[in-house]
Amino acid sequence: MTTTIAAVVGAVLVATVVGWWLTRRSGTVRDVGHEPAREADAAELGLSRSGPTVVHFSAPWCGPCDRVRRVVGQVCQDLGDVAHVEVDLDANPASARRFSVLSLPTTLIFDAGGRQRYRSSGVPTAADLRSALAPLLA
Repeated sequence: MTTTIAAVVGAVLVATVVGWWLTRRSGTVRDVGHEPAREADAAELGLSRSGPTVVHFSAPWCGPCDRVRRVVGQVCQDLGDVAHVEVDLDANPASARRFSVLSLPTTLIFDAGGRQRYRSSGVPTAADLRSALAPLLA
């Protein structure tokens, strides 16, 4: 009996640690460097040439995607010079493959030159988006 309880407690502890480890970066905006822009990407995604563009991949069946839509929409409206593009994963699977979108929601931030600069999987905070966009607006 004691062995069974210890095994269950151990399994719960392992599952908790693994779950935390897998989700610890959810919603965090990460710098992806300065990958060279491709004209096909700019045309395919409808990127702005006058300022940064926030692109988020979503799908009708994705619950958290609504929250991303609201957060990104509000930040883009507050900052003014930032374009917002939503890409439906079901309608555009090639774009999702090109940008290695493995989970929804995924948010990408491009500079005015069409280079991907930041990436977030999960729901980013408005503060994280603003801090990532600030240097691109300067």
